[in-house]
Amino acid sequence: MSADPYQTLGVSRTASAEEIRKAYRTLAKRYHPDLNPANKAAEARFKEIATAYALLSDAEQRARFDRGEIDASGAETPPPRYYREYASGAPGAGAYRGGAGEEGASTAEDILAELFGRGGGPRGEQGGGEAHFRMRGQDVHYHLQIPFLEAFHGGHQRLAMPHGPTLDVRIPPGVRDGQILRLRGKGLPGFGGGPHGDALIEIKVEPDPRFILKGDDIHTELPISLSTAVLGGRVTVPTPSGPVAMNVPENANTGTVLRLRGKGMPKAEGGGHGDQYVTLLVKLPEPPDAALRAFVAHWVPGQAPHPREGE
Repeated sequence: MSADPYQTLGVSRTASAEEIRKAYRTLAKRYHPDLNPANKAAEARFKEIATAYALLSDAEQRARFDRGEIDASGAETPPPRYYREYASGAPGAGAYRGGAGEEGASTAEDILAELFGRGGGPRGEQGGGEAHFRMRGQDVHYHLQIPFLEAFHGGHQRLAMPHGPTLDVRIPPGVRDGQILRLRGKGLPGFGGGPHGDALIEIKVEPDPRFILKGDDIHTELPISLSTAVLGGRVTVPTPSGPVAMNVPENANTGTVLRLRGKGMPKAEGGGHGDQYVTLLVKLPEPPDAALRAFVAHWVPGQAPHPREGE
């Protein structure tokens, strides 16, 4: 991966936490393995992006990287004396020749032990352990499809996790399509005692043929009879929380919009509900009514203007 997690995510070193999160979300969607099946390059790129975000989303780890104390993988960077000690000709140091049997020589294993904290002393000594290499686990991403009514009321779902047991997901009332639920500590385990990553659940809300969501408001269409349109009356309107009685005024027409206060979607901030808007559709009887046809045939309209007057 790129030695610089900022370059991996395409953000500046002064980017805010929100800018980093947005960049990660955009790239993660583009390269997610679920959207790029059998694409090894995309899978590798996704792992790079996840590793970069794991580092930069942790304020402490990001600060340490910026100070040069750890590298892009989260590993401790070697102290400056390390290179002086093994530089050829440095005072008081053995030349770095790579000979396995020479005193003072350094092998690749010794270098890895120094970098990852597995050594802590001369070769063969035990000390330090892996405590010096501590990294947060990667986040895991899931897509969860739920019915519209469950998005309205909330609920619970269970997801089978490929890397562990099932995951219980609480769906909050009013969750929206595309919203991401974060379950902290439910991702992949960390390294060297580092914390687990998070599980990020992206919600897909199935459309409902009766309801259309616009912001916090719900819109629906309601067919009414000709007699109700002319004389007015009380009708029953379906809402996500159950049927509601509503008064239709006299002389209502197709396209008339009535409002049911507080019958919309629960607001994300917990500040009540939006409204539900009901658009009336006047429906003629089916099959055609002979008496209505005879009445209209002999009906002489009053002084009302022609509906297409002025065209």
